[in-house]
Amino acid sequence: MGRGRREIKRIENPTQRQSTFYKRRDGLFKKARELSVLCDVDQLLLLFSTSGKLYHYLSPTVPSVKDLVERYEAATHTKVWTDIRQRQERRAELKKAERMCELMEKEMRLTTVDDGEQYTVPSLELLEHNLEAAVHKVRSEKDRKIGGEISYLENIVRIASRLLHTPAVMMCDVPWLVFPSISTTGRAAAAP
Repeated sequence: MGRGRREIKRIENPTQRQSTFYKRRDGLFKKARELSVLCDVDQLLLLFSTSGKLYHYLSPTVPSVKDLVERYEAATHTKVWTDIRQRQERRAELKKAERMCELMEKEMRLTTVDDGEQYTVPSLELLEHNLEAAVHKVRSEKDRKIGGEISYLENIVRIASRLLHTPAVMMCDVPWLVFPSISTTGRAAAAP
């Protein structure tokens, strides 16, 4: 009695699924080897199991996977290696961002004091040091911003004083400046 035809659908039993995977993988690789020898073709066969393990077959006539992929890129006008590198770079950036987030969350936990938790003196000193460093950074940024605003306002005052002391410029030419009338001595004239 021969084997019956099996319906092609996902095998629910994980043990049977794994066993079928190994048997069919071996059969697929055998067919790939036969095709390579009989027809003298170059081929690359890649399989990833459900656990993520890589299984591959490369024709004996092909020196490396890279050579075959470069031939594929030339034939299809696509960039497989570039896409792979870009994905790897994005993954590296994502991991770096995740690490930064973890560090920032850790720092946030270090800057909050929970009333119900018991702290040691060294941990409180570390918390105090972190808070002082944060306050120093905030003050430095605030001072930088204030310094920039002062420079901007001083520049406006310098421009305004030059404009007011230039005889060719009339007050009506500078509508954004509102000053009391100025005498030739540079002091405000008394109101009549």
